[in-house]
Amino acid sequence: MTGYPFSAVVGMDDLKLALLVNAVSPGVGGVLVRGQKGTAKSTIVRALAALLPEVTVVAGCRFSCDPAAPDPQCPDGPHPRPSNGDGGGYGGTESGVRRPARLVELPVGASEDRLTGSLDIERALTEGVKAYEPGLLAAAHRGLLYVDEVNLLHDHLVDLLLDAAAMGRSYVEREGVSVRHAARFLLVGTMNPEEGELRPQLLDRFGLTVEIAATRDPDERAEVVRRRLRFETDADGFAAEWAPAEAELAARISAARRRLGAVTLTDAALRQITAVCAAFEVDGLRADLVTARAAIALAAWHGRAEVTGDDVRVAARLALPHRSRRDPFDAPGLDQRRLDEVIDEHAEPEPPRDDGPGGAPPPEQPDADAPAPTEEAAGTPPSEPPAGTPAESPAGTPAGERAAERPPAPAAEPYRPRLLTVPGVGAGAPGRRSKARSPYGHTAGARPGTRGVQLPATLRAAAPHQRARGRAGRGLVLRPEDLREPVRDGRESNLVLFVVDASGSMAARRRMRAVKGAVLSLLLDAYQRRDKIGLVTFRGSSAELALPPTSSVEAGARRLETLPTGGRTPLAAGLVRAADVLRVERLRDPARRALVVVVTDGRATYGPDPATVAGRLRAAAVVVDCESGPVRLGLAARLGRSLGADVVRLDDLAAGTLAGVVLAARKAA
Repeated sequence: MTGYPFSAVVGMDDLKLALLVNAVSPGVGGVLVRGQKGTAKSTIVRALAALLPEVTVVAGCRFSCDPAAPDPQCPDGPHPRPSNGDGGGYGGTESGVRRPARLVELPVGASEDRLTGSLDIERALTEGVKAYEPGLLAAAHRGLLYVDEVNLLHDHLVDLLLDAAAMGRSYVEREGVSVRHAARFLLVGTMNPEEGELRPQLLDRFGLTVEIAATRDPDERAEVVRRRLRFETDADGFAAEWAPAEAELAARISAARRRLGAVTLTDAALRQITAVCAAFEVDGLRADLVTARAAIALAAWHGRAEVTGDDVRVAARLALPHRSRRDPFDAPGLDQRRLDEVIDEHAEPEPPRDDGPGGAPPPEQPDADAPAPTEEAAGTPPSEPPAGTPAESPAGTPAGERAAERPPAPAAEPYRPRLLTVPGVGAGAPGRRSKARSPYGHTAGARPGTRGVQLPATLRAAAPHQRARGRAGRGLVLRPEDLREPVRDGRESNLVLFVVDASGSMAARRRMRAVKGAVLSLLLDAYQRRDKIGLVTFRGSSAELALPPTSSVEAGARRLETLPTGGRTPLAAGLVRAADVLRVERLRDPARRALVVVVTDGRATYGPDPATVAGRLRAAAVVVDCESGPVRLGLAARLGRSLGADVVRLDDLAAGTLAGVVLAARKAA
């Protein structure tokens, strides 16, 4: 099937450049593409594969060994080295054949066996031999490994991918198979940040990162639609129209690869690279190495013999944004002004200029008749207003209006929460929090079934049938009841839904500050454990979903910044809204278990009695009691009894106790 041409993609210059840099030098480490849905992320990545130079491989080798330097541990080896000295039989000699570089796609729902390979079950059952069946890592060697929605990749697959990317080899030790093979590939991942963030360990493995968004220019958008419709109408004709541009790009990549080894990284350029990485306080030295490799590839791409300051500037702009974030709440990006300052500061000094026999001109003298500069013109901040004068509002503004214009309460400082788990063993979305039995995870046993084959257990179950056959028969006698499927122990993610009283009673500003701090803390924890967090607030006469269930740290932080407070207390409306949110989430993801955290003093000044709607929640819950003062009515405790929930004081929330609550086994999952 004809693919969409790389050169026909409109705009996205940074993304194109990042992909081409990696095509020139795969050692840069790949590209992470962050962007909204419908921005042609997958289209342009798949189009790159057609531009990659062909590779020469050992004929018949399933692991794409290079004839010039075959892998000594290749399971299909040993491969003899070429004796004709022509570089490994390029062009299709006896020792090697040429083929296009492969594009291998790793599905989000792939199994561990599919990624790394496993025992060839068919040959084991029919021939009784122990043979290895390669996985996707073997297929991607010397090619391109593409992971769409890489932020949704299951943790056990991320761990395997990290190991292969770090060592350039895949290690398989399972079911009596012990295999090691080379696995060096160009890693490209695409993700939508709204669907959750990427684990820091995997994020750092991507050499470059690019943030893309759909253009707002009507003419560019029209051209995108026009080209896409033409491609869908006549894909072959459209590809033929762009064939010259594609051939030119492919030839330029090949030429840049050939001159890559001749590019010089000068000491001045290297100082610029290390100075930039130090200035942006990146962790470790991988950023320095990636930036240097990318700068060298850029110089080769542009046909230069030496790395220039412009190469360093562009390489840093692509290599550092995802490494300079100090925490997940920081927006991705790089301060371009700061980058330019550091590069200019460490640039190689220019030779002194010859200004003639008179030397350098004298410095300009100020004009005595010129008026003295004002504080503002001189860059000096204006004088502070007199003490006691409110800076944020003009004099004469009524106190009531000033109170109404009060900005939303800021969030308290986030803290590291203790592990919160839902009791029992679930079967929800893969994560890192509560215990679960799911198709993903480490094999812990076997049981009768046909969802996959757990070979050792299946063979043990079939062993008694083999004795009756003696030694006359060939092959394995296997009955349907002998089949065993693996039982895998994993972890699941949960939905933590906050239901928060944002009314004007009981020092709402203080309560919201503590609650925002707790939600931010759990969002940080969710970033690591793949949880979903949601927030329902109630005030005035209704409740609203202030933060839809999400795993995106950035989206959660943005929503929490502007939460308003004040008004009456419709507690029942908040519970009903939470029940509706949970109902919708159960339809979307029936297996995900939820924990509802109700933050209130228990008072209801508007609407029906909360006890009459508590039964609609149907979820495990915790009530955070915000009641204060010498006289306590115990309304929050009463609500807790209606919900069958534990009750926690607000003061304990800020101390991190809430995040450490482990629900009793008696609670409904």
